[in-house]
Amino acid sequence: MAEIFLPTLHAFAMNNIFTGSCGAFRFRAKPNVVMATAKEVDFEQSSILVEYWHGPFCYEKSTMEGEATFPMSEEGREAMLQWLTDKI
Repeated sequence: MAEIFLPTLHAFAMNNIFTGSCGAFRFRAKPNVVMATAKEVDFEQSSILVEYWHGPFCYEKSTMEGEATFPMSEEGREAMLQWLTDKI
């Protein structure tokens, strides 16, 4: 089975939305970044919303099958990866 790729926390901290797939399994990870200062992310207050679906279509044309929110931390990233892997 192919592995799911997730970007580093830095990519999410820069407020980048990430979409990925593994076969017909698709997902979208959208960060909710809270700034501690003008230049510093408050990782404890920030989170990542992940939604998934199966099928050939893009996010906008698909029906979501589930969603979960994870803390923006290495532990949260690992939990997100495990959660996504379990949904394939």
